[in-house]
Amino acid sequence: MPKNSKVIQREQSHEHVTESVADLLAHEEPLDYKSSSLNVGAAAGKKVPQIEVPENDGRPAWNSKLQYILAQVGFSVGLGNVWRFPYLCQKNGGGAYLVPYFILLLIIGIPLFFLELAVGQKIRRGSIGVWNYVCPRLGGIGMSSLMVCGFVGLYYNVIIGWSIFYFFQSFQHPLPWSDCPIRRNGTIAFVEPECDKSSATTYFWYRQTLNTTSTIAESGGLNIKMTLSLLVAWIIVCLAVIKGIASSGKVMYFSSLFPYLVLFCFLVRGLMLKGSIDGIAHMFTPKLEKMLEPQVWREAATQVFFALGLGFGGVIAFSSYNKIDNNCHFDAVLVSVINFLTSILATLVVFAVLGFKANIMNEKCISENGEKILGYLNSNLLSHDLIPPHVNFSHLTPSDYAEVYSVIKTVKEDDFAQLGLEPCLLEDELNKAVQGTGLAFIAFTEAMTHFPASPFWSVMFFFMLINLGLGSMIGTMTGITTPVLDAYKVQKELFTVCCCIVAFLCGLLFVQRSGNYFVTMFDDYSAGLPLTVVVILENVSVAWVYGTKRFMQDLEDMLGFRPSIIYFYLWKYVSPLCLIVLISATVIELAISPPGYNAWVQELAQERFQSYPPWALAMCFALIVVAMLPLPIVFIVRHFNLMSDGSNKLSVSYRKTMMKDISNLEEQDEARFILGAKPGDVPLSGLARKPYVTPTGNKSVDPNSLSPNVLKMNVTYALCSPESK
Repeated sequence: MPKNSKVIQREQSHEHVTESVADLLAHEEPLDYKSSSLNVGAAAGKKVPQIEVPENDGRPAWNSKLQYILAQVGFSVGLGNVWRFPYLCQKNGGGAYLVPYFILLLIIGIPLFFLELAVGQKIRRGSIGVWNYVCPRLGGIGMSSLMVCGFVGLYYNVIIGWSIFYFFQSFQHPLPWSDCPIRRNGTIAFVEPECDKSSATTYFWYRQTLNTTSTIAESGGLNIKMTLSLLVAWIIVCLAVIKGIASSGKVMYFSSLFPYLVLFCFLVRGLMLKGSIDGIAHMFTPKLEKMLEPQVWREAATQVFFALGLGFGGVIAFSSYNKIDNNCHFDAVLVSVINFLTSILATLVVFAVLGFKANIMNEKCISENGEKILGYLNSNLLSHDLIPPHVNFSHLTPSDYAEVYSVIKTVKEDDFAQLGLEPCLLEDELNKAVQGTGLAFIAFTEAMTHFPASPFWSVMFFFMLINLGLGSMIGTMTGITTPVLDAYKVQKELFTVCCCIVAFLCGLLFVQRSGNYFVTMFDDYSAGLPLTVVVILENVSVAWVYGTKRFMQDLEDMLGFRPSIIYFYLWKYVSPLCLIVLISATVIELAISPPGYNAWVQELAQERFQSYPPWALAMCFALIVVAMLPLPIVFIVRHFNLMSDGSNKLSVSYRKTMMKDISNLEEQDEARFILGAKPGDVPLSGLARKPYVTPTGNKSVDPNSLSPNVLKMNVTYALCSPESK
């Protein structure tokens, strides 16, 4: 037996044991009690046989550690790493934003990610079972987590559907969004006005892909192309998760690794493009004054929070299929670092490509304004004396144009606005912040039209988005199916198929012509505040209800070493405080920001902010309330004993070896149950003879005198005892 085994520690210690017997069992490695040979001879110096861990408790397991790591990486690394992190980095001070992000990753991200991995691995259940086990009154945490997973899965798969549509549209040359469509009116040909006022990629997105309405109130009916794309997306997800980790684990080998191949290819190709270095330099030039703004820290904390998938239940579900002695601390650090480096890699790729696009747009601006100046010179509105002799309008460089622009602006100060000249600064193009669908389906897509062999790069890009989304969807679906399959005996395949069918039918809301606005609504309201509340309750239930000291001891039993004392203080004080501040900031942001959405106005060919109508506003707040409703309901019904709390259920990893014995405990001698000896054969070992402290006081009680009912009652106390902190 290892030297740091809890049994050895207690045999050598003279301290009172403060746990109930059932809790003591729950903290030990799983025992095969029928074959165990622990006896009083151990205390007399005889060799203690090694305790065997059950090889198979009936729960599925990962085929390899690599498969598990790829699953966690695939879940945490998603679309947000590609289109959210670069935007936040650009908006919040460039390279300076990385400092608060990394600090918050260390004090919030890694500790809470480690916490979720540990509780899932220790208790070996999904989110509902885990929090019922830790403290039954807070069992609503798992249910709220499941609700949020459902909401997010509904609209997230719509984005995968959009990517599938663009993926198939990429198999043609030229790309269908490279030029504006030409309309004919008899013998007259003209460019589509909506496209002419915006751009070819913007028109293709809003009109030919979404065919969007001008307001959320106008349904416009189903968009058949998007409906079929959504159906394909749900079929892919269903096939990936239908066998649980047996099928999703194999999918992860490809869906988790392929995006990195594409990102590296794009990075190499992007660095070869003109202007890519300008984009990267702009991206990482630190604006240190931004670090003093509270908004920067709030957005960094939110991004850390969602980048790792905290609170969704997918992290807990994946880790519940691990062996009990897996080094989840190493996993937490590794996955968090991979996630951070992936965000940096994606940012390099995005701004290398956007730097190239900015140079293209800047050259176009200089060319158009140069023609205007030539026209003014030819019509004598401007004097030729204003133009420096070295300027050649047939090859107008950015520096030459900047010089001409400055001279004209100085000389024609009063009439300059009437000339309609633009400064054409590269910095202005790079400062145009784009995120989300605007980055993936408009800005990045437009940049790829200027690539040589643009269809190939477009196919690669949207196939990467499909795989990034698929990895996150697998984790989200696992966060839904695992808790339900743990709690109820239903056929896995049938339940998964039913979930996908129901989700597809509910997802029809998002493939109406106004569906894009509902995607924005769900993204803004269904996950942000509810998930933050879920995670802070997870933190509090482990650190303050279950007890940080007890949890640290559990980790030592699992890992074979005690994690750094820093985690003790992070879990107990730092993380809860940071999360309370984040919740407060989120509520304030919701209160002061007018609820609304950016609607595409066809007549103006541009987006315009519109407030939600009353029914949509009610829907926004209903999403928040419904997601958090299980928290107070479960607390109330269990506080007043209106429903069973299931607190006498030990970890699933022990069910097959212990539950049968526990159910028959009244007919069995306790010495035989714990020691594997014949009734009355031997007294309890040194471990069991130690004084037992009752929940209500410090009076020592002989464990042999405790009835089975008392033992069972003490399980509930052990799970939620404040004395254990």
